Amino acid sequence: MERLDGPRLGPATARDRLAGFAAGIASGATKLLVGHPFDTVKVRCQIEGGHGRFSGPINCIVRTVRQEGPRALYKGASAPLVGWAAMDAVQLGSLSNYRLLLQGSDRARRLTHLDHALAGLGAGWTVALVATPVEIVKMRLQVQYASGAARTYRGPIDVARHLARAYGPLGLWHGLHATMAQRSFFFALWGSYDVYSAWLRARRLPEHLVNFLAGGMAANTFWTLCYPVDVVKNRYMTQPDPAPISFVRMFSHVYRTEGPSGFFRGFVPAFIRSFPTNASAILVWETTTRLIKDAGRQ
Repeated sequence: MERLDGPRLGPATARDRLAGFAAGIASGATKLLVGHPFDTVKVRCQIEGGHGRFSGPINCIVRTVRQEGPRALYKGASAPLVGWAAMDAVQLGSLSNYRLLLQGSDRARRLTHLDHALAGLGAGWTVALVATPVEIVKMRLQVQYASGAARTYRGPIDVARHLARAYGPLGLWHGLHATMAQRSFFFALWGSYDVYSAWLRARRLPEHLVNFLAGGMAANTFWTLCYPVDVVKNRYMTQPDPAPISFVRMFSHVYRTEGPSGFFRGFVPAFIRSFPTNASAILVWETTTRLIKDAGRQ
């Protein structure tokens, strides 16, 4: 029985290969606007741990706004402003091209759920090269609580200089292996997105609603599975320099100092954020991709 998987693709063209990259820029901008305040709360809760300055996500929001003002929820946003657009362009553009690669010369063949998952894995490892510098700069600014002369970093450029002094010319890629480990879960993100999309299309929902709902559900699946690795990655990448604890040893450190619950600090804001942020971003990506491809056929 033929699987419901959307319209068949015609022969791959240069426009097809570039559409995902262009649409990814729109997706990244959407993600920043909707999701950055949630991300700030998530990162602060993750880094502070169970014995830090916040008793939970709500307390983090209240204290952040009260002590630093509402704009503090967008701390570190200047890096993602460009970075998330670049990250989504690379992630979604490479995802589209890995799908085309897996499809091969048989343009009539529909990709399986496993094919989509493998394309997601490849996209995750590819985007890690861009995501690592963006995320390490963003997180170090997000967990900087002091202001004025007491600040460790004056801004993104100062973070980059500090990392170069601590780790050499490739300092901005400190934690690349940790980011690749976390982005490996894109296997689950894009595999489940295809599963959810097929299930929703079978119920004859409009395509834009399929994109939105499947994107949100896939994001929830992704964060549920990868969250412990994300916590460890972020703890590792925001340590004092040079990092005293390795990425692998950080797993045992978190467990020894906080127990199993330490791997889920900040999970609630991350889970809540993941649905609207990624549902909106994937809807924008899918819609923009279709518009670009349709314009090329006219």
